[in-house]
Amino acid sequence: MDNSAMTASLMPNVLVVDDDPDMRQMIADYLVENGLRVTQATSGAEMTSALVEHAIDVVILDLRLGGEDGMELAKKLRQNSTIPIIMVTGKKDEADRVMGLELGADDYITKPFSPRELLARVRAVLRRYKLVEDLLPARDERRRAYRFGGWELNLRTRRLTSPQGERIELTNGEYSLLQAFCAAPRRILSRDQLLELSRLNRAEVFDRTIDVQILRLRRKIEENPGRPEFIKTERGAGYMFDAPVETIF
Repeated sequence: MDNSAMTASLMPNVLVVDDDPDMRQMIADYLVENGLRVTQATSGAEMTSALVEHAIDVVILDLRLGGEDGMELAKKLRQNSTIPIIMVTGKKDEADRVMGLELGADDYITKPFSPRELLARVRAVLRRYKLVEDLLPARDERRRAYRFGGWELNLRTRRLTSPQGERIELTNGEYSLLQAFCAAPRRILSRDQLLELSRLNRAEVFDRTIDVQILRLRRKIEENPGRPEFIKTERGAGYMFDAPVETIF
């Protein structure tokens, strides 16, 4: 394999699923021009075959495939794989966007859209998943819960239980931050890293609110929030979850 072929093989491979040949080709041409590989599919069957035959890094899925339920395809894909999904929806299909995100899609884009915007969304999703691979241990779908200092965070029910057996209510943002901390204990995580890790759960966490969210989380899990035992501030660097964490399968 020559150097150019080897370089191309290392580029992320995007699967574009759309039954409109002009739209599909326009997306493919633009992504290839900007350093990505593209595999094309026109139906659910072709999508399934492509996922078997190729190492796909992200799927762009049009929910309005002729004669097929794109939402059902997204649901089946998420049940069987953690490959990131970007949904393509119509401008008025708000219900589809909400349902798709609840099913586990990572992002969506509405028609009409510019290829440049789609490229930005693809790169953002790839960046988040690369961050997870770099920071966190290999994900295992069998993982059920984390335990630390008598606390238990159930990953399936998203419930936090105190050492006294009480259920502690968490916002989506607080849950996402605590999950990120438990997955990478005793590692310093910057605000930017926490932001990206939280977005994997589609949490409404923004750069300006990271500190606020952590303050609220400390009030719920720390005996003395002013002198935290779990979530330590590393000045100028970020935060560290300073506790041993047991993973329950």
